Amino acid sequence: MSVVSELARGGAGEPAGESLAHHWMPFTANRDFKADPRLFSRAEGIWFEDQHGRRVMDGCSTLFTTPAGHGRRKIADAVHAQLLELDYASSFGRGHEKSFTLARRLAGLLPEGIDRVFFVNSGSEAVDTAMKICLAYHAARREPQRRMFVSRERAYHGVNMGGVSLSGMVRNRLGFVPIPGVVHMRHTWQAEARFTRGVPEHGAELADDLQRMVENYGAESIAACFVEPIAGSTGVLVPPRGYLERLREICTRHAILLVFDEVITGFGRTGKAFGAASFGVLPDVITMAKALTNGVQPMGAVAVKREVHDTIMAAAPEGATEFFHGYTFSAHPAACAAALAALDIYEEEHLFERAAQMSAYFLDAVHGLRDLPVVTDIRGYGMLAGIDVVPAGGPGVRGNEAQKRLFDAGLHVKTTGDALILAPAFTFAGGDVDHMTAILREVLGTYR
Repeated sequence: MSVVSELARGGAGEPAGESLAHHWMPFTANRDFKADPRLFSRAEGIWFEDQHGRRVMDGCSTLFTTPAGHGRRKIADAVHAQLLELDYASSFGRGHEKSFTLARRLAGLLPEGIDRVFFVNSGSEAVDTAMKICLAYHAARREPQRRMFVSRERAYHGVNMGGVSLSGMVRNRLGFVPIPGVVHMRHTWQAEARFTRGVPEHGAELADDLQRMVENYGAESIAACFVEPIAGSTGVLVPPRGYLERLREICTRHAILLVFDEVITGFGRTGKAFGAASFGVLPDVITMAKALTNGVQPMGAVAVKREVHDTIMAAAPEGATEFFHGYTFSAHPAACAAALAALDIYEEEHLFERAAQMSAYFLDAVHGLRDLPVVTDIRGYGMLAGIDVVPAGGPGVRGNEAQKRLFDAGLHVKTTGDALILAPAFTFAGGDVDHMTAILREVLGTYR
């Protein structure tokens, strides 16, 4: 019997679930989970194996992290070799070669002009770091009064205090004290755009909320506007046509930095390296994480326009530290090795292009579920889709139950409230998409 199975049963005379008690799990109904645990024991390709040895299809690249699929020997070997060669080195006043190599590689993938990269360990850290960079930039421009941030309702920007403050998902903010000076535009979901495949045709005027913020608070008070190109964690809200372009115009007019949080959309999810390229809108700052290492090592990054970087550099005295920020494990050698190997796989196997080619089949298959009585909306773009189901028993109750039932039927998906989120690996073939949607139809078809 595996250790995982033993834990799930309760070991050494412990009642079932008691051996799981020591781990306080994140974003989890802990008591519910430990009473009836569903555990992963191994993974390969697009498949997990649970504690009972059953195969479970990974329909969400786990947590948007693993677009190349699981068990990639090239990445594992790169991390192993790196740990034997240089297991750890600080990037505080020193450095190691792979961090500079990785920064150059990322600069080649990023939109032109965004080519200065600051490494962190997660998407949450990337967002808080981006906020600090925005403040530092305006201070260097001698506009230190620009300290406000504009975000959106239903936004998710991680769980550190900066990201929590930007968050437009209410449960993530309740019980905490957000930092002051953050205001929220309306989200972009519109009832009349339900079941839109791709970009909604109407709604660009929602971006004018940013102009209202300018008129209400003064442009000279606002540091940056943070948006996800596609609001992912809330259930996949695709921006209306012209919406991001209008945000860019307003930001440029008022010298407000535009930040794209691409922790989910980065690295091929939209069919191109970054959502900025897919939507043809150039931000000033991009945050990334998750698929940067194919989920194998914790890592994130903030990429900025050269002008932003150079302005901060030039404001500091010669020989002085220009930006008083960083993390112990920023640019960890093993994480850099994993990221470089992941980028090699993406390039060698043309996975971003494969995602673009598979998108139409994937979206057609998912939208084929619209006839189910429980489904109230379907949205999607690239290799990302959200399915809303009729709530029952309170917000999120049916979504949580559906996620468990789907797992038991052999499919792992993410849920937020009563939205099911699909983000399959780019290695999915048409038959894999069919298998995934067949399980969805089987399980969701039991609801009324």
